[in-house]
Amino acid sequence: MLFGRRHPEKFGSKLRTLLWPRRSFSRSFRYLQKRVLRLNATPHAIAAGFAAGVFSSFTPFIGFHILFAFAVAYLVAGNMASAALGTAVGNPLSFPFIWGATYELGQFFLTSRTIDGTAPSGIGRALTHMDFASIWTPIVKPMLLGGIPLGTAAGLLAYGLVFVAARSFQKHRTRRILEGRPRARPLRGAEKADSSAYAECKRNKMLRDGDVPAQRSVTLTGSLRASDEV
Repeated sequence: MLFGRRHPEKFGSKLRTLLWPRRSFSRSFRYLQKRVLRLNATPHAIAAGFAAGVFSSFTPFIGFHILFAFAVAYLVAGNMASAALGTAVGNPLSFPFIWGATYELGQFFLTSRTIDGTAPSGIGRALTHMDFASIWTPIVKPMLLGGIPLGTAAGLLAYGLVFVAARSFQKHRTRRILEGRPRARPLRGAEKADSSAYAECKRNKMLRDGDVPAQRSVTLTGSLRASDEV
């Protein structure tokens, strides 16, 4: 395969990379930050899409986070690429904390019991036998109920941070582009005469053709002057 590995990566190496990136976490975070801020969209679209990805990461539907993020991003007029990048908030390092928090909060809403950190019973047997119907009420339902307020809070926080960062980045990039442009060279005497003659010739031609009843000619100072009626 083109650009493939000469020696296939082993499963243990893939698992290690998934849990701990080859680069440092700070470099991975900066890479994700640049990917988000450099998207060609408005600050609102970038921030709304990223917030949709963050919100979907708090749902218990593993494997469908990107699709769910796309649906939410469409409703809030967010950027789809930013929504896909926002799902990176849910990763093997953060999922244990997200799942634990959403489950305990959902249990508190359903049973009004004090959060004690006790693991749900029967989850190992249900997952081993792929019996998802039996874990809907005791596990998935509390996680979904608890994930909605937590995901909303995390999404709003992400929206505010990304919106401010994207707006500042785009303003800074626009200012650098404008400062890097060469300034317009002032016209010399001969060039001014040629420009004036060309403008006058063009104005007379349009008046003869009768395209418009009144034509505005451009003076050398850049101001507009209305010509007489034909």
